[in-house]
Amino acid sequence: MTTTIYPGLADRVVLITGGASGIGAAFVRAFAAQRSRVAFLDVDADAGEALMREVTSEGGTAPLFVPCDLLDIDALRSAIADIYGKLGNAAVLVNNAANDQRQVLAEVTPAEFDWTIGVNLRHVFFAAQAVVPQMQAAGGGSIINMSSIAWMRGAPGLPVYAAAKAAIVGFTNSLARQVGPDRIRVNAIAPGMVITERQRRLWYTDEREITEVRARQIIPDAVTPEDIARMALFLASDESQRITRQCFVVDAGLA
Repeated sequence: MTTTIYPGLADRVVLITGGASGIGAAFVRAFAAQRSRVAFLDVDADAGEALMREVTSEGGTAPLFVPCDLLDIDALRSAIADIYGKLGNAAVLVNNAANDQRQVLAEVTPAEFDWTIGVNLRHVFFAAQAVVPQMQAAGGGSIINMSSIAWMRGAPGLPVYAAAKAAIVGFTNSLARQVGPDRIRVNAIAPGMVITERQRRLWYTDEREITEVRARQIIPDAVTPEDIARMALFLASDESQRITRQCFVVDAGLA
């Protein structure tokens, strides 16, 4: 399948959180292929360095990798400031980093609750807070927040994760209202079942489970990280300049 080329994305600064693996790595590859100036954050330094080398060797614009624990908001702010110093104002922010650790409701402790909110929601707010002034100075931009169909479907075993992903849509709607006059668009993407290496290793070890879920999709083909990246490219491009305060579900019509 071919990918649309958006000439306007060339040379734009794109900041991606959680970009070292899974859907985040697909974002890095996709924007680098558009000749954007990509910077990505991740706590996994080894994976981040490897992806940076891989993308560079494949001929895409060399991305900038900044190791960062997004649970540390001071470190997040410092990383964003470092990227600004090296690349300039961010035109696009993709708030991707998340962790869908399964939990049993009765066993969730306050510390586990706070960790889950921190890794799935807290950094989304503060990354946007740090980047909005850059976009205001540049005359506009696009913020893309990653939600999930987990909260829409009431996925069992994900009570805190689902709450965080629902909150991201609420934050998206509120922020879009606030920064719209500055020509900053704010949208969310809610993926369906995307089987990354991590998903297969931890949650979908039996191929029959994957087959059963896909049988409930209207479109039978697997939803891939690249499918999610294509939506992000569109939302980051000038083609979506009148689209904001929306949550786009990419799940192949999962029933």
